[in-house]
Amino acid sequence: MKIALINENSQAAKNTIIHDALTSVAGSFGHEVFNYGMYSAEDSASLTYPMNGILAGILLNSKAADFVVTGCGTGTGSMLACNAMPGVFCGLIIDPTDAFLFNQINAGNCISMPYAKGFGWAAELNLEDCYRKLFENEAGAGYPRERAAVMKVNRDVISDLKAAACHDMLTVLKTIDQDLLKSAIAGEKFAELFYPNSQDEAISDYLRGL
Repeated sequence: MKIALINENSQAAKNTIIHDALTSVAGSFGHEVFNYGMYSAEDSASLTYPMNGILAGILLNSKAADFVVTGCGTGTGSMLACNAMPGVFCGLIIDPTDAFLFNQINAGNCISMPYAKGFGWAAELNLEDCYRKLFENEAGAGYPRERAAVMKVNRDVISDLKAAACHDMLTVLKTIDQDLLKSAIAGEKFAELFYPNSQDEAISDYLRGL
């Protein structure tokens, strides 16, 4: 699985801590992490949490990534921005129980975490525990197990609602503020990481054209 990491500007200084925790756990399950930054608070390309959502939408809809890990100060802003995008199902993950239940019940493709609120001593251990609970089990197995079938029905309903309520990603990219979009893909490694992995030529071509 290809996992994309996205950090916004207020918590950019923690990218190394988050990336190290994510790669140490994801790698043990055979997953590959792609770090889209921000890499430091001094990066020339600054990401806001609305841009996190745009990036998550681009990466997941183009299949350049299978899963996105993002966040902000509280995690809530990035979660809302991600869930505004077609095909993105993002959960707010604060502790390992959240991660386990999101994986088993919701089986989404994106998480948002708080990197300021509650991010204190041994925060990196909580990150590792959350990632482990997120990736160690087959997604959508259900909890409790006897409700797995009902939970799958509800996931399908949510998916159908999202499809009915949202435009396709290419339409979104053409419709949103183009300066905002350009800023969202201005990271120093975006082109290097995205274009070789994208499986949607229409999205890739449109972004190249910007």
